[in-house]
Amino acid sequence: MESKDPWIRTLRGAVPPRARVLFFPHAGGAASFYAPFARRFPEGYDVTAVQYPGRQERFGEPFVTTVEGLADRLVPSLRRWAAEPVPLVLVGHSMGASVAFESVLRLGRDRLTAHCRLVVSGRTAPSAPRELPAFDSDQEILDHLAGLGGTDPAIVRSPELMDLFLPVMRNDYRAVTRYRPVPDVVVDTPVLCLTGDRDPQVAPEEAAAWKSHTTAGFRLETLPGDHFFLTGHPETVVRLVAECADAGGR
Repeated sequence: MESKDPWIRTLRGAVPPRARVLFFPHAGGAASFYAPFARRFPEGYDVTAVQYPGRQERFGEPFVTTVEGLADRLVPSLRRWAAEPVPLVLVGHSMGASVAFESVLRLGRDRLTAHCRLVVSGRTAPSAPRELPAFDSDQEILDHLAGLGGTDPAIVRSPELMDLFLPVMRNDYRAVTRYRPVPDVVVDTPVLCLTGDRDPQVAPEEAAAWKSHTTAGFRLETLPGDHFFLTGHPETVVRLVAECADAGGR
């Protein structure tokens, strides 16, 4: 895949790759969030991240307003990788986990998941949905983010940054609240589920329920922390993702 693809930002290249890792950002997030993780992978891992429209170098492009729409738009960029005999690990956190899951479902319909693995982080299983409030105001969105530990204080203090940040958050929160996955849908790829032991958004049983959504191997790992637990454990997250790539679990 060529780096000029606007949907994919290269964080660490490898030629030829031992495995490919593709990160999917959370609501309001961007590809650059995963740069600190990319630096920690061993040699041979090609690490990239999805760049959703409307942020960073894609600022000014129209938002995609649904989780399913993001997967529909992204999958054409993934088919070439998925067809190669190289492990392809799709790693999504929070909203990104849903986009990654929907992407794997679409690749499965194309019979392109033989070398795929799925890592879901900070997200309840489709069979254990949790209703979210409508977030009718920007302040409600910011209050919710503050409770998750997901707002950079520098953004809140800067009116200019807030003007850029809030439209992204409005769009992504709307996409998350409208997302309705099929409760009994399954993928044929191994699934690794990562969750924080103090995540107010994901109860232990809601994370464990991901096991029922794969016909291949399943592994659950609980790490210390809240909803953004992964930022406190980048080495552990990278190790677990690399193990998922190497093991396969089929």
